[in-house]
Amino acid sequence: MLYSLRRMKLEDAESISALSKQLGYGLDVDETKDLIGLVNNHPDHIALVIADEKKQIGWIHAFKTLRIESKPFIEIGGLVVDENYRGKGVGKLLINAIKNWSEQEEISTIRVRCHTKRKEAHLFYNKLGFSESKEQKIFEIRI
Repeated sequence: MLYSLRRMKLEDAESISALSKQLGYGLDVDETKDLIGLVNNHPDHIALVIADEKKQIGWIHAFKTLRIESKPFIEIGGLVVDENYRGKGVGKLLINAIKNWSEQEEISTIRVRCHTKRKEAHLFYNKLGFSESKEQKIFEIRI
């Protein structure tokens, strides 16, 4: 099957929101559109969509991460593949696009955070060569 891969656009908000809801994320179309705009206007971020002949079937967002205590790395902020297309190489194509971007940016490490409950995602990342480097808790405060 042929897929097309391109940068995400504001007009993609409806399909991006629908795909994200498959994984339990609840932003509405307008919120998604606003965030796409912010990401697209930030030079250290990239967001891509992948489509078949009929519709968008996945997306990925990654960004450069700077820390005082470690070398820069690329972090995958989000990756969603339509549930009907999982296991068909779509996710691998999206990851490879981020690998290419990482090489262009001369950054040699890519990281991704994955919820402990998403066992299929863990297997997916391991299959693509990612290895588990640490386990952590995330703390949050709303202000």
